[in-house]
Amino acid sequence: MNGDILIQQPGNSVVTDLGRTRGPRFGLPVNGALDQYSARAANILAGNPDNDPLVEITALDFRMKATEDILIAVTGAPLTLTVGGRPASQWEPVSVRAGETVSIRGIHSGLRAYLAIHGSVEADNLLGSAAPDTVVGFGLQLREGTTLRSRTSVGPVRQPYFDLPLFRLGLERPSMGTDLLVDVTDGPDVAEFGESGDLLFTSEYVVSGRSNHIGLRLGGELPERTSNSEVLSRGVPVGAVEVPSREELLVLHRGRGVTAGYPVLAVVTSTGLDVLAQARPGDKVRFRKTTVAEATAAHRRSRAQLETLRESVNTVFGLLGIGCRPQWQDLPVAACS
Repeated sequence: MNGDILIQQPGNSVVTDLGRTRGPRFGLPVNGALDQYSARAANILAGNPDNDPLVEITALDFRMKATEDILIAVTGAPLTLTVGGRPASQWEPVSVRAGETVSIRGIHSGLRAYLAIHGSVEADNLLGSAAPDTVVGFGLQLREGTTLRSRTSVGPVRQPYFDLPLFRLGLERPSMGTDLLVDVTDGPDVAEFGESGDLLFTSEYVVSGRSNHIGLRLGGELPERTSNSEVLSRGVPVGAVEVPSREELLVLHRGRGVTAGYPVLAVVTSTGLDVLAQARPGDKVRFRKTTVAEATAAHRRSRAQLETLRESVNTVFGLLGIGCRPQWQDLPVAACS
């Protein structure tokens, strides 16, 4: 059985997923959830495949009402979560009864939260992704009165004694704060900055209020190119650290265009991009040099942690009789069938 979810206070929220991987070959940004770790974790905690559509909430308060019993999970930045007026926990599955209101308030020590609903929600796709794209005007920006259609309903799952929390799945939550440490590897143009390139690792940078999903703008002491040659427009990766002017660094995020013509001093790692996704204007950022091998190992550790979480969720949901849809590349999970 599916039901409607009524958006009562949208704040700044969109329906998204992990991004449009086919987009760059057609000249479109990959987009998708900026904090990929938190988005994946939310879907796993809700018993969904990683790439199912979910709600990304940026900075502002959010409120919705369910017409059917549902199961949700909220991850990302620290916040106050209530269900039917009762306090509820982040980074855990949470039951919502029909008619209850889910409120997310006071996002702090971070910028973005992720709300996944068991079974996910119905959403249009472009090149296989529900991720919004402002360039072509695609995507679902939530507004007051918007109705989301949930794909399934889950009866209330509550601890029978003293109304204690039911789930303690042991997920290590990323630390967030106003002083951020971000790992980067050398960029293709690092040699053009000479000794000045070391400033990236010895200086502190401040996040500008002009930052967005396309790129973060950072003020501070800037490295300078030793070459005056023109940089032709070419493909640039998500995470490219550019020096477009004498005023700021620019870190390209998931909404970046696929080509650019500025020198690329460094490239932020995938785990570093998750950190920057939670950076608020005024937060301080320091960069730390790492190697491609070290960055790959860190990414694999992160994914392994999420897969361990998935195994725990599948086991618990199976015992409770809650269906889990496995990743498309995996065999069906017998415990959740």
